[in-house]
Amino acid sequence: MRELIRAVLAGTTDYESGLDALTVTSSAEVDRELVTARDEACTRLWRGGWQPAELHRVVARRGRPHQADLVTDAVAAYLRLFPRATVDERWLAQADNLDARVWWTSDAAYVDELAARWRLDRVAVLDLMLGLLAILATLPPIEVLVPPPGSAAAATDGAGVVGSSRIDARLLDRVRALLAKAESTTFPAEAEAYTAKAQELVTRHSLDEALLAARGGDAVPVVPYARRIGVDHPHEKEKASLLDAVARANRCHTVSSPELAFSTVFGFDTDIDAVDLLYTSLLVQAHRAMARAEPPGGKAGRHRLKAFRRSFLVAFAVRIDERLATAARLALAQVTGGGDENGVTDAADLLPVLASRDEQIRETMRRVFPHTIRARASRVDSREGWESGRQAADRATLT
Repeated sequence: MRELIRAVLAGTTDYESGLDALTVTSSAEVDRELVTARDEACTRLWRGGWQPAELHRVVARRGRPHQADLVTDAVAAYLRLFPRATVDERWLAQADNLDARVWWTSDAAYVDELAARWRLDRVAVLDLMLGLLAILATLPPIEVLVPPPGSAAAATDGAGVVGSSRIDARLLDRVRALLAKAESTTFPAEAEAYTAKAQELVTRHSLDEALLAARGGDAVPVVPYARRIGVDHPHEKEKASLLDAVARANRCHTVSSPELAFSTVFGFDTDIDAVDLLYTSLLVQAHRAMARAEPPGGKAGRHRLKAFRRSFLVAFAVRIDERLATAARLALAQVTGGGDENGVTDAADLLPVLASRDEQIRETMRRVFPHTIRARASRVDSREGWESGRQAADRATLT
């Protein structure tokens, strides 16, 4: 059975022929091999840099919903091999968000219990598992950003895990509360005010941290970090452009991997936290505004609706980029424009540090992605969508 599975994945045996062979073989012989093959494939990917949320997302995108559920079970199966205290907190948080837990009684009974749980026949479950193995076999190793279970434990300092957020927890709570209000209100002026205040808080905090480091007040050195942020379909290209606009305004850089359903954001932890929060909020605001403004669909208007949505998101990202760039310049001017009683400004300390940080971030990005290409601009086919997108971005402005 193991050789048969490998032959199917290698393409030397036809998929349907392989599935037929699994179907007519006894469950005692087949089920354990399928579970072992899934766990071995996932272990290769965990050790190759993939994190639970990322693997779940790409499988859900390329396969079927139940196949993403199989990944969740693989996370639970892998975690049971290690004491929880030895697993990185970020890995655990993703597993918890997926609700990864061992619900089955034994690996030998797993396939039959899946069939009962999903109310499917055995052949359908075998098809799902073999199809999942085919998807996993196509995924390459990626950069290890979070140590997987079983690797060396992450070093920690007094603040916790290295690489974790440096934004004060109370500030994070304030920013999240402001963005939640921006997302829930139906009044554009209120959404603008809440989002602007959130941007102001994270920008000032980030610049203050950099200024503190410049003056030697930061006892723990900080280094460029990277985080992968999911970019879901449809309209992945336009969403990646919005993420890039938010990242650049917060002194970060991005590399998009559309075939793997994520963008990698490079920067310092404080800034990446701000990017993650603001991008998520702006995406919610963009979708809400787009739903209000879009033309009626239906069979006749399907092409028009698709063009409208794509053009809307392009315009939204372009306008947000313009306004965020202006906001970033104003924030920097406010921090460096004043002087003390001797007429000394913060610019002499802060600007060289920001330049040095940017070069460190770029160097990290070049190491991880030595070869990149520029993406082609998205096509705009709907003037109505373009104008609506810019208007929505004006309402979501970050001043």
